[in-house]
Amino acid sequence: MKNIIKKINDIAKKIKKDVNLMEVCGTHTQAVARYGLKKLMPKNIKLTTGPGCPVCVTSQEDVDAIVNLALAGIPVATYGDMMRVPGHYGSLDQARENDAKVFSVYSIEEALKFQKNYSNLIFFGLGFETTTPMTAYAIKKGLCVYSTHKSFLPAMKALLKIGELKIDGYICPGHVATIIGLKPFESIKAPQVIAGFIAEDILRAIYMLLKQILNNQAIVENEYYRSVKERGNPKAMQEIFDVFNLGDGNWRGFGIIPKSGFEIKKSYQKFDAKIKYKKILDKIDFSFAQKPTACICGEIIRGLKIPKQCPLFKKICAPENPIGPCMVSVEGACNVFFRYGK
Repeated sequence: MKNIIKKINDIAKKIKKDVNLMEVCGTHTQAVARYGLKKLMPKNIKLTTGPGCPVCVTSQEDVDAIVNLALAGIPVATYGDMMRVPGHYGSLDQARENDAKVFSVYSIEEALKFQKNYSNLIFFGLGFETTTPMTAYAIKKGLCVYSTHKSFLPAMKALLKIGELKIDGYICPGHVATIIGLKPFESIKAPQVIAGFIAEDILRAIYMLLKQILNNQAIVENEYYRSVKERGNPKAMQEIFDVFNLGDGNWRGFGIIPKSGFEIKKSYQKFDAKIKYKKILDKIDFSFAQKPTACICGEIIRGLKIPKQCPLFKKICAPENPIGPCMVSVEGACNVFFRYGK
C-alpha cells in the first residue's frame, strides 16, 4: 500500500493543479472513510462523495407515497434502511408503530414469503441495477411493487451537465458495473475507473485516474477486473428489461432525470402499485416535499457540501434520530461521517 501511495504523491506533483475525484458508490464512501483515505491524499487531490446511496436518492414524494399506502391499510415490505427515512407523513417505522403492517426484509425471497400471508402486499423497490433484477424476478412471481429503482449512469451525466461542481474523474461503482458491464460508461465523457471495495482497490483507481488526467485522457478503465466483465451480466440485464422500461426518474437532490427510472411495463401493470393504488396516491398532498428544510442532504448527494456543513449534523441529526436519509442509511454520507469522522 505504501508503494501505491507514493505513486499517487509523485503523479500529483506532476499534475500541479487541484483535482476533484468523485466516488459515486455508497460502499466506496464507507471504505474511503473507514480506511482514512482522504487523509492519505496529497493536498491537491480531493475526494468527493456523490449520489451512490440508493436510500438517499429516493425522492421525498416516493417516501410520502409509500407511507400513505401503509397508513391506508396496505401491507408494505422493504429493505431495512428505508424503514427509518422520515417524510412529511412520518416514516414506515412510525407507520408500523401506528399499527400499519410494515415489514423489514433482507431479500426479495422474504418479501415473497410475506406475500403468502398478505396477498395485497406491496414491495417498495429501490436501488440501482444491482438490486433491480431481483425485483423483476419477484414481479414475474406475482409480487406487487412500487418501483423507485433507478439506472445509475444518468445521474453521473447529470452532475457533469449541471456543472455545479468541477469533477475531474469518477471512481465508478463496481456493483453496478458487474451488471451493466463496461460499454455504457463510455457515454460519459470524463476519466473513469471502475473500482473494487478494499483500500488497495480504491488507491489503485485514484492512481489510474491521475494518470489519465496527467495524459489528458478521458477513458473507462476497469480496476475491478476480478468481478467486472466487459459485457457485465447479460442475464441480469435481460431480467430487468423483461419487466421494466426506462422512464423519468425522480431523484432527491436532482429532481427529474430523464430515462433514469425503472418503470413497470404495461404487460405487468397489474403488479404495479402506482397503477393499482392510483386512487389513493392521487389524493396525497405532495406539496410538502417541495418545501425547503434545514437538512442539506440534496446538496451533499450532489457533492456540493459535506455533512459537517449541515446545521443539523451531530446536533439534532444523528443515526438514532435521523432528520434526512443521508443519516439513515449506512451508505449515506452523513451516517458515514458520523461513524468515521474522527
